[in-house]
Amino acid sequence: MITCADRLEAFAVPGLPLVGRGDDVPELVWRALVGAGIAVADGDVLVVTSKLLSRAEGRFVELPRVEPSARAVELGEQVGKDPRAVELILRESSAVSRQAPGVLVVRHRLGFVVANAGIDASNAAPPDAPPGSGPWMLLLPEAPDASAAAIRARVEAESGAHVGVVITDSFGRPFRMGTVGVAIGVSGLPPVWDRRGEPDLFGRVLENTITALADQVAAVADLVAGQAAERRPVVLVRGLRFDPSEQGAGALLRSTKEDLYA
Repeated sequence: MITCADRLEAFAVPGLPLVGRGDDVPELVWRALVGAGIAVADGDVLVVTSKLLSRAEGRFVELPRVEPSARAVELGEQVGKDPRAVELILRESSAVSRQAPGVLVVRHRLGFVVANAGIDASNAAPPDAPPGSGPWMLLLPEAPDASAAAIRARVEAESGAHVGVVITDSFGRPFRMGTVGVAIGVSGLPPVWDRRGEPDLFGRVLENTITALADQVAAVADLVAGQAAERRPVVLVRGLRFDPSEQGAGALLRSTKEDLYA
């Protein structure tokens, strides 16, 4: 059972430090909640940016240390990208979907289709980066569903509340300008909301309405988290009610047979 209140709240959880390699993210999230005096309630969803986890996992790569393969060199010449960056993209991907000047759209090893394998150069340097080092790139987390589950387990154990956790990243979309926050890891919150069989205002039965609930929550939180120097990597979304779900973000993915843009 899933319901949404007439009023949905989204607010940043303050007090998170600049995370570095080896930091305990579940501990940092819980400590920030306590420090901010936030009483976690049933149905709260904690939305955590993927970059927080990537930094804790040490997913930093110094670009000059990357040795590009022959394929990366060739593909880099075709699209006008640094072959070392292309090499990282290929390592994180299972297939190239589309290529154009300056961009590679790939099927990531986690199953979703995304530009440049989600690899980011913004806010990508480790805290202990020597002066003059870099440029640095930051890969997506290794296992976002597992990371979401670990954060959820810590918060639920400490608070006694039943919560959801969503790990987010910013994706572009076919035929639309700009990026939006999407879920790449989920725990506790149902990733999709199947409303088929419900009546509309006029009694007509819905036949095709399946809502990407975790993506909707990610997009709401993305407005608060920001994309530049805001330093708001954890956002709490309040106003939903849902039965706990053990489905991960894979429930949001179309199969390759159904995906017309893969």
